[in-house]
Formats: sequence, structure tokens, C-alpha cells
Amino acid sequence: MNNIPQIPISKWIDSLVDWLASFEGFFNAITNFIGGIIDGFQWVFDLIPAWLFIILTVALTYWVTRKMKHWPLITFEILGLLYVWNQGFWRDMTQTLTLVLTSSIIALVVGVPLGILMAKSDIFRTINMPILDFMQTMPAFVYLIPAVAFFGIGMVPGVIASVIFAMPPTVRMTNLGIRQVPTDLIEAADSYGSTSWQKLIKVQLPLAKSTLMAGVNQSLMLSLSMVVIASMIGAMGLGNKVYFAVGRNDAGGGFAAGLAIVILAIILDRVTQALNKDKTKS
Repeated sequence: MNNIPQIPISKWIDSLVDWLASFEGFFNAITNFIGGIIDGFQWVFDLIPAWLFIILTVALTYWVTRKMKHWPLITFEILGLLYVWNQGFWRDMTQTLTLVLTSSIIALVVGVPLGILMAKSDIFRTINMPILDFMQTMPAFVYLIPAVAFFGIGMVPGVIASVIFAMPPTVRMTNLGIRQVPTDLIEAADSYGSTSWQKLIKVQLPLAKSTLMAGVNQSLMLSLSMVVIASMIGAMGLGNKVYFAVGRNDAGGGFAAGLAIVILAIILDRVTQALNKDKTKS
């Protein structure tokens, strides 16, 4: 094997990154756009007092879970958010929530159209499946290198890395949901003279909503799993607390911040699952 020339993969990737870095204006525009979304979310969260945030969260949960047993989840939310507030992690939690929501919205806006295209075209699906496999299986740390090269340090590269890591479930589940729509319903829509757009909006997407929401739930959880990794490149939030606790060998501080991440993860997971069940039953 030593006689076989080594394929210069690293040099090719470095050359590609250097070439892409020359489009500085393009990446600055993306940075400003995503930074504006982040600032908007954080401005809203900073504007709302902690007690009012808890009340709004409980009210939203009650509305989403009104057809189910909601008191265990509401009780958990109240106790969990009070714990976060008591530990002094409130703004860190809102910063983490900002990163997760921004990443999830971008993943949804980009992922759903891609999933629709994959469902409509077998060729497009065949091309994109290996790309989605690559995005999901590549270690998340690797995404941090080009993210820093193109977008600098801070929340924006953390969002970009989170989007890359979290978007595949949305794409896959959108594609799966649309492909699972019964053909007889599609034929019925055709018989009534529906256009492709009408079939998509009035038949395929409503019937695929349950599967699509499962993909959204997975993307939310994957975005949240990136918060500690994103803290390595300057993303603020609870992940930053855990990261610095590891550096200081502070087991107590790391556990306290990690518990706050768990609380946020459970709330997001249960609410999105309840929303999906609610829509499925209605």
C-alpha cells in the first residue's frame, strides 16, 4: 500500500474552501440575514419576563394538548422552567432556544421543498439520498471548520452547522409522507381536473402532515443536540455553560446546565409530538 500514491483529499477540500471563501460578499449577506433572525428571536425573548414566558408556554401547551392528558406535561414545564430561572440560566436558555428555533425554521424552509422535489422526481431522489446520508453521518465537529471559515465566530456558524446536521430528517420525512399518499386519491384529484399545485396543497401535504411533523420533531431534537458542539465556535447558551464546565472540570456546574438542556429538550419534544397527535386526530 505504501507504493500507491495517496489521494490528496485534504488538499482538494482546502482548495475548495479557499475558492468558496473568495465569495465574501455572498457569505456576508447570509451572515447578516441569519443574524437578523437570531437578533429578532432574542429581542423577543429578552422583552418577555421569565414569569410571562412560563405562563405563555403553559398556555400554548394547554391549547396544543387540550384533547389529551396535559397536566403531567404542564406540571413538568412549570417546575422545569422554574428550575432554569432559579439556577440563573434563563438567558442562556433563551439563547439556546433562539439557536434551535432559527436552525429548525431554516431546515424546514429549505428541507420541505427539497423533500417535495424528491417525491416528484426519482432522479432527484437518487441524487440527493447519498448527500443526505453524508450530511447525517459526517461527525458534527467537521461542519464547524468550514462554518468558521465562511461565517466567522458566533451564533451564525452554529446555526449553519446545526442546519446541515438537522435538515436531513425533514427532507426524508417530507419525501416519505408524499410518496405514501394513496394513488387512488391522486387519481381522484386528477379526475376532478386538479393542477399539480392543487394536488400538492390540498391532497398530498395535508395527508403527509403527520409524517412531515415527525421529521420536524427530529430536526428540532438534532438542532438541540448541536448546542454544546456549537459553543466551541462561540455560540452562546446552555451549551456554552456545559463547555466551560468541562474545561474547568466543574461536574456540578456542567450537570446543572445539562439538566436545563434536558428540560428544554423534553418540552420541545412533547409539545411538537402533541401538536402532531392533535392534528392527526382532528
